[in-house]
Amino acid sequence: MTLALSTTLHTSFADAVDRTRKALADQGFGILTEIDMKATLKAKLGEDMEDYLILGACNPPLAHRAVTVDRQIGLLLPCNVVVRADPADPGAVLIDAMNPQVMVQVADQPGLGAVADEATAALQAAIDSLDRGAGDR
Repeated sequence: MTLALSTTLHTSFADAVDRTRKALADQGFGILTEIDMKATLKAKLGEDMEDYLILGACNPPLAHRAVTVDRQIGLLLPCNVVVRADPADPGAVLIDAMNPQVMVQVADQPGLGAVADEATAALQAAIDSLDRGAGDR
């Protein structure tokens, strides 16, 4: 099992973020949190890094089903999606979505498998739509 569902886009960082937000919304995910790692590390530590944004994505019906099975599963929510510039390939932007199957492995609760399967399918559909959507710029 892989930690992430991933793709690479050859576009601007801003465009990749916009496309990722739309792809997630099209699959029923809202963005609950947003962490700009580049800005945070610069402000707090004076460190520079490439563009790196963590989006906390949540699909409310799936989240509700998951916390109904196990209240502690909230520790693994929301599903993080990272949009980051590839320092090894200027012009490339990597998109990594947390693989919901990790939730099943960590929690090991009956009933979470079906929720994780649906979340995986939705996140994979979002990633797949990035691969075929709007053409890389």
